This record gives sequence, structure tokens and C-alpha cells, in this order.
Amino acid sequence: MDMKLSRLFPVVAASAGVLVLSACGGGGTTNAASSSTPSNSASPTATTTVTTATPSPTSTPAAPPAAQPADNGLCKAGDVKLALGQGDAGAGSVYRPLLITNSSGKPCTIQGFPGVSYVAGADGHQVGKDAFREGTKGNAVKLNPGQTAAADIQFVNVRNFDPATCQPTPVKGLRIYLPQETASNFVPSDGTGCAGTKIPGNQLAVKTVHPA
Repeated sequence: MDMKLSRLFPVVAASAGVLVLSACGGGGTTNAASSSTPSNSASPTATTTVTTATPSPTSTPAAPPAAQPADNGLCKAGDVKLALGQGDAGAGSVYRPLLITNSSGKPCTIQGFPGVSYVAGADGHQVGKDAFREGTKGNAVKLNPGQTAAADIQFVNVRNFDPATCQPTPVKGLRIYLPQETASNFVPSDGTGCAGTKIPGNQLAVKTVHPA
């Protein structure tokens, strides 16, 4: 009886050891597997890619067309032909009409004083002051194609002025600005003007436009 028990204990002990080792080995395998599985609570910066949308280029709106100047019916520099008419001599002056003829194909209107000055040299630089405006502004004059208006100009004999003050200068003609016009016309007329601006009087004077 004692011999049977002594033989049985080693077998039971050995079996128990195998069970213990199996239990320990199973536990170690489970922990290793769980540690190798990625955690769902990982930091978003490590697992999430942030995509920034690039804004599409915006097209530049087309510039509005430049406004065209309104046709106000006034005579423009390109609508007319200018000439000096025959003059009358006065006391130290000559009076000549500036003839303004509508050379366009449409009617136009002119009113007021033309701008008048002497010009000289190849560059057409002004000599002396602008013509003095004499009298009052007249009524509007409507010019149909081919019709003519006039503005009387006084040309003072500049040799009557002191040469030191006048500074006599040869001139080639007149630069003319129609009333309310920014472009000019040239009327050839050789003569002499005063380059000095301190003369006691006016070397040129002009009256308002009137029907010719």
C-alpha cells in the first residue's frame, strides 16, 4: 500500500507541473498579442492626416470700357477750318476777323471768346500773353456744314512799345482754342510780337464769336 502511494505522487506532481507551465505559457502569449495590436486611442496627430484645401484662383473681372465723351454739339478743333480775313487799320492797330468755318458733315455750335496767342519757333512756343478778351460773351452761333462765324482780333503795332520792355520777337502765326475746347488750331501769319509780359497794354485783343 505504501509502495503504490509513493509511486502515484510523482505522477500527480509531474502532471500538476505541466498544467502550471501551460497556464503560465498561455498567459504570456495573450499579453504579447494584446500589446502588438495598435491602440484605438492613439494621438490624432500621429494617425490623422490633415488636408488643407487650396483655394481656386479667382478670375479678375474685366475692366469696364472707357466712357466715351458725350457729343455736346459744340464745334471741336477738328470740325473747323480757320483763316484770317481782311483787316482795317486803326490808331496803332490792325483789326482782322478770325473766320471759323464748319468743315464737318454735321451742325455744331460755338459761343464765347476764342483763346488767341502768338507762337514762334519750330516748337510753336507761345510769345507773350494771351489775347485780352474785350466786351461781353455773345449768343451761341449754330454753324451748319459750310457756314462761317467770326471773332474780331486786334493786332497792336508792338513797335510802339519800348523795345527793352517789349522784347520784339518774330512770330509765325496764332494758336487758336475754340471756346470750351482743349485742342488747338494754328493760323499762319508772320509778324512781330512782344516776348515781354510787362508791356503797358495788350499786344492782342479778341471779341466774342458772332455770325459772319
